[in-house]
Amino acid sequence: MNTTWAIQTDDLTRTFGDTDAVRGIDLRVPPATVFGLLGPNGAGKTTTVRMLTTRLPPTGGTARVMGLDVRTHAPQIRTLIGVTAQEAGLDEELPGTSALTLLARLNGHRRAAARDRVERLLEVFDLTDAAHRPVHTYSGGMRRRLDIAASLLGSPRLLFLDEPTTGLDPRSREQVWDLVRTMAHQGTTVLLTTQYLTEADRLADRIAVIDRGRLLTQGTPRDLRTAHGHPRLRLHLTRPEQHEQARRTLAPHTAHLDTDTDGALTATATGPHGTARTGADLLTALDRAHVQVDRLTLEPPTLDEVFLSLTERNPAA
Repeated sequence: MNTTWAIQTDDLTRTFGDTDAVRGIDLRVPPATVFGLLGPNGAGKTTTVRMLTTRLPPTGGTARVMGLDVRTHAPQIRTLIGVTAQEAGLDEELPGTSALTLLARLNGHRRAAARDRVERLLEVFDLTDAAHRPVHTYSGGMRRRLDIAASLLGSPRLLFLDEPTTGLDPRSREQVWDLVRTMAHQGTTVLLTTQYLTEADRLADRIAVIDRGRLLTQGTPRDLRTAHGHPRLRLHLTRPEQHEQARRTLAPHTAHLDTDTDGALTATATGPHGTARTGADLLTALDRAHVQVDRLTLEPPTLDEVFLSLTERNPAA
């Protein structure tokens, strides 16, 4: 059994009638890492995850999870994975410890083993003090941690997290991020679907961007920014009266040109039609126009910009 990849798909496809929801996706997810699956609504993320978790058979191609084919080894795969959906199936009237114990028993744990596992998870997720309170009294952050704890009852080797921090406040989001990092560090592979680009940038070792069922790109966040992003130049002029002259000079060389609240000009180092530019190109143009620059900073592209650039130019068919 080849387990070089925690997840490996080749030409993975899923159709619903005349609709191609997933169109030939090839993924490689290394073990013990966080892998971000990004895409706008309707991109095919949920359909892809449903196939990988054996809830939906592929129409074409292959998918292997921990070396096992999703078509022929679905029962075995289900013993190796955990799934945290946006809404977990916990009984909100039960205390947290009882809700988890019930799920542990349903998953085949004997009574003593279930109790020990639940107590350990409540401690790890900092929920021991709230363990005997009904779930419906939990805050959003506490509830999300309980949802993730529930998906770990079976000690999965691979955890699917679907939009894990939707609706959480910044502090609760940081707590969930810390938990995800810890799980990966301890050997659990995490596949994360999210629409928060900052979340993917902070957590993911590798990222795949899909849209309209197609894989647009995959790689490390740094690789994606380098390959698909454009640095942004912030310019403070020596003579403010040259502001409009600077804008006219830079306009033919940049796709985006703005003015910050502090009066600085910001320009992306790319031409109007995607032509590559560098910060040196822009400075040369300003020098030739005799526009004097007092100081400048070069800011790297953000993952948000990469995402928008990729999905905006992806054809509809």
